Amino acid sequence: MELRHLKYFLKLAEELSFVRAADKLFISQPPLSRQIKELETELGATLFERNNKRVVLTEAGKYYQKEIQELVQNLERINLTTKKISENQSGEFRIAYVSSTFSGDISKLLQFLSEHYPYVNFRLYEVPTVKQIAALEEGKIDLGIIRAPLHSPKIDSQLWFRDRFSLVFNRNHFSLSSEEDLEKLKEATFVFFNKDYAPYFYDALLQICANYGFSPKVVHESNNISTIIQLVKNGLGISIVPTDIQKSHDYPELEFVEIKKIPLSTDILLATPKGNPSGISKAAIDFLMNQNLKNEA
Repeated sequence: MELRHLKYFLKLAEELSFVRAADKLFISQPPLSRQIKELETELGATLFERNNKRVVLTEAGKYYQKEIQELVQNLERINLTTKKISENQSGEFRIAYVSSTFSGDISKLLQFLSEHYPYVNFRLYEVPTVKQIAALEEGKIDLGIIRAPLHSPKIDSQLWFRDRFSLVFNRNHFSLSSEEDLEKLKEATFVFFNKDYAPYFYDALLQICANYGFSPKVVHESNNISTIIQLVKNGLGISIVPTDIQKSHDYPELEFVEIKKIPLSTDILLATPKGNPSGISKAAIDFLMNQNLKNEA
């Protein structure tokens, strides 16, 4: 007995016509009749009653149809699962992000990937850009969400979105009505990223403050944007952060004032090891790009 015998039987049981069944199976009627006869001989049971006018299932045929339908459906599911496992043999996909880029979009990405690739174990890591670049070059992560600049011949990347900078402060401890009042910050204390952890951010802070004629007094440093926001929320200082941070840290105590006078921005990139565009990577990047378009709409 071969799988084709079962498929031929199911089609004939569905159509109850050798002519129609043969047509849908793209074969002629004699081979179909022969295959059904071979199946009945092997089973030692008559599955169909046929004459010149009609074809009907016997009681044995009805039972066999019910059982074989379930069997074939299970076999198709097994084949599909096997294919999916084969396509993702590592069973693991590693995504890294910098803390200042974490948002609802990344959470939605994990949900999307888990639904479409249920046999892959997705791992999410918070890793600074410098370390992500090294991990991408070594193939230790599959997708990186990093901040520019990126200079590596071993990494492919594309722009996800461009982010400007905003001043953030606790409105109960500090007052600032507009960007023009930034000169008031000369005596303010700042909470910011560690220079070694995020050199680009630190340089951006210095550049913005220098444009307003002062050097920032950085009294608290952290490597995590959530910690920085919490310190600001507790009134322990003010900070300058990427504007997009407001989406995930929109607390009633906090005020965000976007800095528009200075044409300074930060690019968020989606990066993968060069020459290794897996199907999952492509799906993840397409999803995030589409989410960005929805956010802009």
